[in-house]
Formats: sequence, C-alpha cells, structure tokens
Amino acid sequence: MTDRFETGMKTRRAVLGDAHVDRAQSSLSDFDAPFQTMITEGAWGTLWSDPAIPGRERSMLTLALLAAMGNFDEIPMHIRASQNTGATPQDVMQAFLHVAVYAGVPKANHAIKLAKKTYGELGVEV
Repeated sequence: MTDRFETGMKTRRAVLGDAHVDRAQSSLSDFDAPFQTMITEGAWGTLWSDPAIPGRERSMLTLALLAAMGNFDEIPMHIRASQNTGATPQDVMQAFLHVAVYAGVPKANHAIKLAKKTYGELGVEV
C-alpha cells in the first residue's frame, strides 16, 4: 500500500466511520479493488486529506455537488458523514439553497428530502 492509500484510509474512516468502511471493504472483489484503491488514494488520500479546506466545508461542497449533479444515492452517506465533519443541518441547508439557485429547485428539493430522512434515521431533529 502507498502512503496516500494509508492516509486516505485514515481520512475515509474518520469521515465515513469504521462501520461504513468495513462494510465496503468486506464486499471488495478483484473486480472493484482498483476502483476502491483509486477513490481511497485520490478522493480520500489527496482531496479530503488536504488541510486547505476543513472537513465541515468539504461536506458542504460535496453535498452541494452531489445534489447539483443529481447523484442522489451518495447524499445519505454524506449526510451521515457530516456528523463527523462538523457540518450542521443548518450548514447543509445552506449548501442545498445554493443548489436551488444555481442548479435547480427540483434537485435541491430531492436532496432536502433525502437529508430529512437521513437525519431522522440518525435521531437528529431538523
């Protein structure tokens, strides 16, 4: 393993939680191992590990981009991760308000519905 992989795995676990990463690793196969290595080194070992932007803001950026691009399957995972990065529900709402203005109300509306459901599952009142 590379240093970037090790750094990425540490950051990935800090943001997503051990349970999530352990589940992903337990289903790892020869087929998807190259993809998991790439995201661990690139997304987590480089981008998310860079101290230039704190985790709170990275959560907000990530959630806004996921919603704006219509990548809704990833939103619940990153809402759960926001509990570890310090992004509050109010921060997340601000990100989704930006999505509404700059990428479309329907995308923001769907993202907000997913966030409310996920926060409910976490026992976070919104």
